[in-house]
Amino acid sequence: MRYLIIRTEVRPVDLTDLNALWSEDAPLRDETESPEPRRQTAEADSLEAALRLARALASVGAVRAGRQRVKVLKLGQPRLI
Repeated sequence: MRYLIIRTEVRPVDLTDLNALWSEDAPLRDETESPEPRRQTAEADSLEAALRLARALASVGAVRAGRQRVKVLKLGQPRLI
């Protein structure tokens, strides 16, 4: 499997967004419509390598402070050379 490791900015949540969440029973964030801004991306060919990269990116100060987050996404089969 191939994996994509992404470090993104965390979008702040407004009070109006929270009120809409409770009244409409809709998800607070929809990543397919408006994804968070990407700061850094990397690819890995195994889950072990992806998690190792994610741990390295999680050591960044902005991630540790909660202003950014690290995501690991499964892309599909490994690249054929």
